[in-house]
Amino acid sequence: QVQLVESGGGLVQAGGSLRLSCAASGRTFSSSVMGWFRQAAGKEREFVATISKSGGTTRHANSVKGRFTISRDNAKNTVYLQMNNLKPEDTAVYYCAAGGIFLATTSTEYGHWGQGTQVTISS
Repeated sequence: QVQLVESGGGLVQAGGSLRLSCAASGRTFSSSVMGWFRQAAGKEREFVATISKSGGTTRHANSVKGRFTISRDNAKNTVYLQMNNLKPEDTAVYYCAAGGIFLATTSTEYGHWGQGTQVTISS
C-alpha cells in the first residue's frame, strides 16, 4: 500500500511561484510512475504532469508546459511540482498520484492518490 501526502500549496499572486511536494511511504516509490493532477471547483480532474520511474522522462499538459516542472528524488521518496508564472486559472486542488503506466495522463490509470493540497492564485 502506497500512502501519499502532498504539501506546499497556498495563496500567491499571479506571476508568483510555488513548489508542491508529495512524500510517499513504502518501498515501491522508485518503481512507481508518478503524476500530478488538479481539480478546480465545479470541473473534472485534469492531468498536469507525469514522470517515469527513474525521472528521466516527463510529460506536461499543454496548459502548464514551460511554466511547471515535475521532478522526483527517489532517495527521499518524494515527487515535486515546481510551478512558476502562476495564473488565476491554475487555482485548484492539486493531487499527487502513483502507480500509473508509463506517461499515463488519465486519472483512471493511477491506483494511489493523496488527499490534495489547495493552490489559489489571486489576480
